Amino acid sequence: MKKIASLFLSGLFFAALSSAAQAQPLDRHERYRDGGPRPPRRGAEVPPPQHAVYGQPYFFANLGLFEPNDSANGLEGYDTGGNFNIGIGSRVSPVLAVEGSLGGFSAERGPDEVTVVPLTFGVRLVIPHPFIEPYIGAGAGLYFADLKEPRSNPVLSIDDSDTVFGGYGSIGVDAWLNPRTALNFEGRYHWAEPTFTAAAGNTFDVKVGGWTINLGVRLSF
Repeated sequence: MKKIASLFLSGLFFAALSSAAQAQPLDRHERYRDGGPRPPRRGAEVPPPQHAVYGQPYFFANLGLFEPNDSANGLEGYDTGGNFNIGIGSRVSPVLAVEGSLGGFSAERGPDEVTVVPLTFGVRLVIPHPFIEPYIGAGAGLYFADLKEPRSNPVLSIDDSDTVFGGYGSIGVDAWLNPRTALNFEGRYHWAEPTFTAAAGNTFDVKVGGWTINLGVRLSF
């Protein structure tokens, strides 16, 4: 009986040793030999957000307010008006986007009225982020301007249009709701100085720029 008990205990002892040996972790080469998950490489690059993929095109549309400049040879005394802007662009890299846009803004001062339609091409420098992306931008293009300033003396009245080269600077932020849709907030200052001719033949260089404050959306294709 004692002999059987000794053999049984010996068997349990060797079984325990075998189980302990099998439970020991594999070395770093054997651990991933069968295709198991591997840890990320140290210093591996973090992929850009899905909306910042190279060559990602997008469409944008904005509505907002136009705050005219207060220059004496500009739009001094004009009230705050309206503004819109639409366009298409592309993320040529995670930090750089190029875009073209067509917009329009206008303002009034009693019977006086100014309307400007900018057709521009610009760039944006973006700080990439999965959710909130601030940016700054700049662009240039053609500004189609129309000015109506009737006077009691018709000789002094202006009712003229002009097209001039102008530009803008912008600062804004995109809040991405998903990889394809973002809410956009942007402030953009326009510079343009067309020349208008009064009924008497006098010409005037008028600064028609100012701030446009926009809310809108950006939709990636």
